[in-house]
Amino acid sequence: MKTWFITGTSTGFGRLLTEKLLQRGDRVAATVRQPSALDALQAEYGDRLWVAVLDLTDTAAIRQVVDAAFADLGRIDVVVSNAAYGLFGAAEEVTDEQIRHQIDTNLIGSMQLIRAALPHLRAQGGGRLMQVSSAGGQTTYPNFSLYHATKWGIEGFVETVAKEVAPFNIEITIVEPGATPTGFGTGLVSAPAMPEYDQTPAGDVRRGLFNGDFPIPNDADKIAQAMLDSASQHPAPLRLALGPDTYADVRAALVARLAALDAQQDLALSVKADA
Repeated sequence: MKTWFITGTSTGFGRLLTEKLLQRGDRVAATVRQPSALDALQAEYGDRLWVAVLDLTDTAAIRQVVDAAFADLGRIDVVVSNAAYGLFGAAEEVTDEQIRHQIDTNLIGSMQLIRAALPHLRAQGGGRLMQVSSAGGQTTYPNFSLYHATKWGIEGFVETVAKEVAPFNIEITIVEPGATPTGFGTGLVSAPAMPEYDQTPAGDVRRGLFNGDFPIPNDADKIAQAMLDSASQHPAPLRLALGPDTYADVRAALVARLAALDAQQDLALSVKADA
């Protein structure tokens, strides 16, 4: 039996992970925004489900909840930073308040969760961290600039932390799911559309999203299972690209970036200081 700590367990991947883990006999420390969200699971699984209310924009609360979970449950084997949401709108359309909330939740909240867990993982001699990102952690789509900013940012943070904590037997995996029917689209926070962007790629994406034109090719249950399976892999994979859309989009982005870099090789070498 392993013990897991998972944020954002009311719906989506967090809920699926929690259900799968409890069904197989593990313990879960689950955080939610609404205290009643896991009442049915609590009634079914009793003290194998530890529940706390947590808002990721509250750094002090993150530390208190993480400390309490380790104090109450002892060793926690896997910490999953999953809670997040998407802000939808062209960069010029979103408000200052929306920008701040997106960054505070997805980026700073995820960073602070990891920071809060690290002392406990070090003290117990190691463990696993799992950061849920998305294909949008390495690719970009119009109207998701702020969401991308948080996902690209957390991937850079996590990749660096993985190098820092490897000597403590702490391993980290970045999970990059593609489009999946988890309710992400219905949970998007949207900015008022500006008419200036109507006949632009941003306008095309807006219409496509609201008309349901974009394919959603992935199975949420299979992605959750792949995440669970990865926790037993040693060494831990740094990234899990999950979904044919993730594979295609991330590969295309990386190939294009490498081609652009290679095209600038002469320029890059030309600015070397003279010996």
